[in-house]
Amino acid sequence: MNTPAHLLIGAAAFARPARGAILWAAVLGSVLPDLSLYVMAGVSLHVLSIPPQVVFDELYFSPAWQTVFAIDNSFILWGVALMLGYWRGWRFLTVTASAGLLHLSMDFLLHAGDGRPQFWPLSDWVFHSPVSYWDSAYHALLVTPVSVVICAGSYVVLWNRGLSAPAKLFFAALLGAEIWVARQWLLLF
Repeated sequence: MNTPAHLLIGAAAFARPARGAILWAAVLGSVLPDLSLYVMAGVSLHVLSIPPQVVFDELYFSPAWQTVFAIDNSFILWGVALMLGYWRGWRFLTVTASAGLLHLSMDFLLHAGDGRPQFWPLSDWVFHSPVSYWDSAYHALLVTPVSVVICAGSYVVLWNRGLSAPAKLFFAALLGAEIWVARQWLLLF
C-alpha cells in the first residue's frame, strides 16, 4: 500500500482526538515502517547518484536492505512496543504501535512478490500475497479503486473529528498524492 494511504487510514483508525500528540502518534506509526526505504532510496538516488534500476532492482532486494526492512517491518518488534505502551499506560506509544501494526497488516495482505520479512528476529519468511496494491497481474485494478475510496473515507472521518486547518491541508495533500499515485499505478502497471 502507498505511504499516503497508510497515513490516512492509520490516522483515521487511531487518532482520537484528531489533533495534538495523538494525531501525530498515529502519523508516526503509519510512516515508520516505510521510512527506511525513503531514506535509503533517497540517499542512493540523490546523494550517491545510483541509477534507479540499480536501487529498485538490486539494492531493494539485497540482504542489507532486506535486513533493515525486516527490522522496521517486524510484527514481533511492533507487538512488543504495543504491549510496552499498553502496560506502562503510554498512550503515545500505544497509538504509534497500533498504527504501525495496522500498516504492517495492510502490507502483509497487499504485497505480491515484493513483501518484506515481517517476523524478524524469529524468521526471515516472506508472505507472497495473491493480491497487490500496484501490480495488475495480482488484482491491482480491483484493489486500487477500493484503496482510494477507503482513503477518501478516512479523510472524511478525520475532517469530522475536527482537524485543525493545517492538518486538513496536510491530509488533503496526502489524499491528492494517493489519488495521483493510484492513477500512475493503473496506467503504468
